[in-house]
Order: sequence, then C-alpha cells, then structure tokens
Amino acid sequence: MTAALENPAPVKGGARSEGSSGVRRRSAWETGPVRRSMSLSTQLLVLQIAIVLVIVVGTGAVAALLAAQSNRDAYRDRMIAIAQSVAGLPTVVETLLARDPEHQIQPIAEAVRKSSGLSYVVVTDDQGIRFSHPNPARIGEKVSTDPSIALSGKVQVETQTGTLGESWRVKVPIHGPREDVIGVVSVGIFETDLQAQFVDDLPGLIVAPLAAAVIGVLGSVLLGWLLRRRIYGLESEEIRTMLDTREAMLHGIQEGFIAVDADGRLVVVNDAAARLLDVRSAEIIGEDAARVLDEELARFLLSGETSETPVLSGERVLVVHGAAVLVKGRNVGHIAMLRDRTELEETLRDLRGARSLADDLRAQSHEFSNTLQVLSGLLETEQTDAALSFIHRVGGGGALPTDQLLHGIDDIEVSALVLAKSARAQELGIDLAVAPESHLREVEQDDDLLTIVGNLLDNAIEAVGSAGGRILLGIRDDVAPGRITVVVDDDGPGIPAPLRDAVFDIDVSDKERVPGKERRGIGLTIVKRVAQRLGGTATAGASAWGGARFVVDVPWPPDSEASR
Repeated sequence: MTAALENPAPVKGGARSEGSSGVRRRSAWETGPVRRSMSLSTQLLVLQIAIVLVIVVGTGAVAALLAAQSNRDAYRDRMIAIAQSVAGLPTVVETLLARDPEHQIQPIAEAVRKSSGLSYVVVTDDQGIRFSHPNPARIGEKVSTDPSIALSGKVQVETQTGTLGESWRVKVPIHGPREDVIGVVSVGIFETDLQAQFVDDLPGLIVAPLAAAVIGVLGSVLLGWLLRRRIYGLESEEIRTMLDTREAMLHGIQEGFIAVDADGRLVVVNDAAARLLDVRSAEIIGEDAARVLDEELARFLLSGETSETPVLSGERVLVVHGAAVLVKGRNVGHIAMLRDRTELEETLRDLRGARSLADDLRAQSHEFSNTLQVLSGLLETEQTDAALSFIHRVGGGGALPTDQLLHGIDDIEVSALVLAKSARAQELGIDLAVAPESHLREVEQDDDLLTIVGNLLDNAIEAVGSAGGRILLGIRDDVAPGRITVVVDDDGPGIPAPLRDAVFDIDVSDKERVPGKERRGIGLTIVKRVAQRLGGTATAGASAWGGARFVVDVPWPPDSEASR
C-alpha cells in the first residue's frame, strides 16, 4: 500500500474518476499525450527570472528618473538661493545705480560663480544690459533671452538657450531702495553639466538594482529547487496523471480507506470509508482525526499500528489494517483500510444458531427414532395398553417447545432470533425462557431491536456459561405508549457494582478471555450506542436470581433520523 501511494500505477480501462464532491475529472487517458517542451521547474525558473528582471529594470529606471529630478530640484533651490543672495547685496544695488557698475559687479559675480560651481552668474539692469558675464566681451550687451518675467518682480525658473548654450537657469529681480525693480540676476548651470553629473552618479544607481537582480535570480533558482523537492521531482503532467489515478482508485475500491498526515490531520477519506463511518468526507478533510473519529479508531490510526485489528466505530465492528506512509524513507503519515465486520458477525451468529438448531433437530430425530422402535416392539408383541401408556408418558416430545417459549412475541424475526438463541442455550444446558407477561406486536424496521435482543442474549449465555443456568427474556411494548422495553435476567456471576456504569464501554468486561476471541465488551457497547441513537437508555444491575439484569428502553417506532 505504501508503494502504491508513492507511485500509483495508472488504472486500466475507461473507469470514471469521480471525487466525493461528484465533480468528474478528466483522467490522464482521456487527455491524450502531453508534449513536454520544457520541464515545470525550468518554466517556473524562466518565469521568475523574467519577473525579477522586469521589476528590477523598471525599478532602476524609475529610481534613475527620480534621482535626476531630485538633482535638478536641488540645483534649482540652490540657484534661487544664490541669485537672491546676489540680488540682495548692497554693493550690487548701489553699483547698479552708479554710472559705471560693470567694474564693481563683474568681480563679485565671478567670485560667486567660481565658489558655487555654477556655469554663470549674470547681472543686468532693467533694460537687460549685462554688467557681468563669464565672457567679459559680452558685458555691455543686451541679454539674448527675455527677462520680462523677472523684471515684473517674479522668480523665473526654466531651461533656456543663451549665448553660452542650453542651461537650467534661475532669474530673480533686483529691487532698489523704493522696492522698484532695477535689474535682474541670472544664474544657471549647463544641461551638459547636469547630464555629466547624472552619468557620474549612474554606477551607484546601477549597483543596487544589479545586486537585487542577482539576489532575485538566485532566490528564483532556490525556490525552484525547493518546489521541485516538495513535489518529489514530478512534472505537472505526472502530477495530473497521479491525481486522476488516485481519484479513480480511491473512490472505486469497495473497502474504506483513510489517511492522516504527520500532524494527525485527515487528508484522504474515500467514499466507502465515509459510508462506514457515517460521515461526509468533504466536512472532515483537514480536521484533526482525534476530534472527528471515534476514539478507538483515531487511536489506532495515529499510533501507526500495522496489525489487523477489529475496532468499534459507532455501531459497526470494523476490521482495520494500518500502515505507515514512507516517502524516500521519511514518515509522512499513516493509512488504514477498513472492512465492515458487522454483517459478518451477524451472519456467523445466525450460522451458529442454525447449527445449534440443526444439532438439536438431529438429537430430536434420534430420540424420535428410539421412540418409534419402542412402540414398534410393543405393538409387535400385541401389548397395546403398554404402547398407549408409553405414548401418554413421553407426550408430544420435541426439543423446542415453541408454543411455550414464544408466547406473547408476534414479530416473526424476533421470534426466529429467540428460537435460535434458545437452541444454542439448550445445547449448553441453559434454560432460556420468555417472561409470561411479554408482549410484542409485529413491528417494522426491527433491525435495531434484533441487534439489542441478540447482543443481550449472547452476553447472558456467555455469562451463564456451559455449566447450566437460567436466562429470562422479557419484551414489552404495552407498558408505555410508543416504547419497547427489553429486560434480560440471568443467574450467572453478576456484574460487580463498580463495573455497572462502565460495562457498556468498549473492552470493559468481567468475563475471562476466550481463546480465539480477541475483543470483549463489543456487544454491550453496540447495545448502548443503538439505544442512545434511538433516544433510549441501557442500564445494568442485579437480577433477583443473583446474576445480571440488563434493561433497555427505547422509543418505538424509532424516529426516521435517529434510525439512520
């Protein structure tokens, strides 16, 4: 079974693959051959690398644009501050009002230009005539760009092309003593210088995205390796084929199959197991097995036992065979195969009763044959009076006085069950009788009632043993309307008082172990569970004969939901 889970073989034929949800999957043999152009891990690696590169390149480009804009904004703020400081110098204002200002302003402007690292600092009057310029030959000429915005008293920031070339420049007004505009200060830096500075900073901007790309690619390779390891090196079409095969196999077999992972959570419950456990597989998948399964079954499943063991789940006796699931030598969970032994137990029980009845009938036949021989001898000797006396003395004969045994029980199936149990009891020398006050009409859906009566009588017969004894069965449906009460008394050893509440629990019994019979206490446990499901009670106490007394009281007819 472990090998089948590790590498299940494809199912032959056109079987339908259908999960518990009823949704039909397309199986591998329906989809046809799959072309493998590239392995799943390679596809994932290529896709992840492409995503990483797109993200890194996009992020790097955005970062570069932001860095360039940030550098330009920094220069703008710096140029505004320098231009405003030059425009506010008293020397500049005073010399602009003098007759020959260029001899005073040119040295100041050049000193500022060299110390600030700008491309130029130009001071003009209100007519646009230059009083400073990096090229002294341009002093006294009119500026080549329009200074009207700055002369209107506003700060002008833009890229313009002048006599020195294209530059990123700032123009601010120079205010006189009466706050009138008497000139303009224009400072700027060449666009080529800005671009050159950006290129110088570019290696620093490239290193971080490049490092991120390398880390991303390595991470993609590692992720692909981990993913491939998690799926045991399988490709997508192999996984699909295994899934289709698994669904067809699990839901096609008649035996129950359940599996738990290493944490004890249910991962597989096929249709047969859901039927045997009376659950919906979709509702318990992923749940803790100890919480949703019967205690004994959950304990067996989680313990990792491998021996075939009968367990009680609900009212069913299941034969469970377990195994550990090993994948590459690692334990990843446990599985269990479930077979219903309840019907087999009932069949064997009926067979034992039929065999006992047959043995009793053979004994009766042998006894009747002896009687006929005696009568034949008496008649041959013409001793008719003696023959008549012998007939009156032996009576009707027979080993199964059904009229006396089954009085008050009109249900045919219950009568047949009591008759079979009586034959078995008679073979063991046990007197099994039906209480005179018993009353049971013909009932429908009497499977639960047969289970209760059969298990209680089996328990009593085992308790009394082969040394002889008495058992009294009472069944009444006329004491309380809509209820049936079953009472079984015996004169066996009885049940110790401390065990009377626990005797209905699984594996709790005061009887000695019987060779060849592994479990004890299952019958009474089933009786208690059937009674509880029907909304009734099952109790144990002491009989008037000193043995055990069991009383089961259930509503009848049972509710349709309760009888499921």
